[in-house]
Amino acid sequence: MQIFKRGLMEYTHKQRLQVIFGIILCMLLAAIDQTVVIPAVPAIGADLHGFAHLSWVVTAYLLTSTATTPLYGRLSDQFGRKTTLIPSIILFVIASCLCAVSQTLPELVAARALQGIGGGGLFAISQAAIADVVSPRERGKYQGWLAGTWGVASTAGPVVGGWVTDHLTWRWIFWFNLPLGIAALILSQIGLRQLRQVTRGGKIDFAGAGLLTLAVTAFLLGLSWGGHTYPWLSVPVIGVFVAGFALIAALWTWEQRASTPLLPVRLFANGSFNRLVAIGFLTALIMFSAIFSLPLFFQLVFHANAAQSGWEIMPFLVASTIGAYTSGQLARKLGRTRGLMLVGLAATALGFLLLGILPDTLPLALIVAVCFAVGVGLGFILPSTLVAIQNAAPRADVGAATATLLLLRAMGGAFGATLAGTILTMRLGNAIDALGNAHHTTTPGFNPALAAAFHITFLAVAGFAAIGLLIGLKVEDVALRETIDSEPEPIAH
Repeated sequence: MQIFKRGLMEYTHKQRLQVIFGIILCMLLAAIDQTVVIPAVPAIGADLHGFAHLSWVVTAYLLTSTATTPLYGRLSDQFGRKTTLIPSIILFVIASCLCAVSQTLPELVAARALQGIGGGGLFAISQAAIADVVSPRERGKYQGWLAGTWGVASTAGPVVGGWVTDHLTWRWIFWFNLPLGIAALILSQIGLRQLRQVTRGGKIDFAGAGLLTLAVTAFLLGLSWGGHTYPWLSVPVIGVFVAGFALIAALWTWEQRASTPLLPVRLFANGSFNRLVAIGFLTALIMFSAIFSLPLFFQLVFHANAAQSGWEIMPFLVASTIGAYTSGQLARKLGRTRGLMLVGLAATALGFLLLGILPDTLPLALIVAVCFAVGVGLGFILPSTLVAIQNAAPRADVGAATATLLLLRAMGGAFGATLAGTILTMRLGNAIDALGNAHHTTTPGFNPALAAAFHITFLAVAGFAAIGLLIGLKVEDVALRETIDSEPEPIAH
């Protein structure tokens, strides 16, 4: 039997699996609720008579889950994973019930915001808890499982949401969280009670949490308003972005003075940490740009219906899971992650470059194959970045370091989807006008005018991947620690 030591505590393989299975169900809950509600939005608007502000059903969850992620990470460092995870699950389940019984759109938006507060804890604490039972060198293997869970949730969310809305009602989307939440609560209790609770106490950084929440709110409002409610260069959009940067500056100043900072400034003194979170931001930007644009690409250019486009993007999502699992196994064997990140970034940049320049006459199967390769590349990056950050962070700051990466990923995802949408909106006006005149395509169902708009999007994404690759070249190639409690060696910066 394999036994893994953590101080005076010993973990068997069975105990580690108990912790991880509880974590996986928590991750599934939080991830699927980001997308499961999207197909139900029209039905919600019709039922609650509130079409004007329907986007807030999605935005409210994204806003609060993003803003609270670092707070949960820091609280779990101070008071223990179990102490902070259990309340977040309970809050998530209660908020889901409130969503299910909402009678007006403002009630539903408020309940979704409350649900996001719980969801932020599910994300942050679940990722950090792995560090309590698995050494950095072994961690990549299990991060692959978590990446697979996210891939399943992102793929199944819209499908399940659409089926439930069509065959039951949209309210059942939220009622189903009740048994799942109870199961997650039971499994996480069984798993996390195996942990030695390391609590450091200290004051809660409410001021830092408030400043961060306001900053994230400003940025997400700008992204939500830009190009939709207001033009991108309008005073309201520019104003909220300026306010966001001012709040970040105020947060930085405050965190330097706080006794128990929400985001320890010392983490950002590490050059590799800064580069790794930048890569995390860019990777999420790339991932969500692809998730947003590829289904539209298949529908508008190749005239696939919604169901067909779902099947055609599935290889991309499955490939990211395959890449994450492979990357975890290789990290365990090699004891390092920098090379894996570089390979993934190079493959991603090359894949999107090909999508941007390939001739219009290529068959759809070849496009799907390129998307599969891109998915594998992204799968190499996601767990490698997280493991490297947890490996570089001191034990006392693992939760805060993990939550910082998740925060940057969430922001990168929001920027990525918005970036793709903006480019396509700017270019598709002319392309759509040309659609009726484009009867001379050499490939049946394919339209070069529409394809050109997507080619620009793919080339822009390839550029961001190339920037990530350049940043990755400057990341220190540090060996992964073999034990859980050992501290990282100082990194030159």
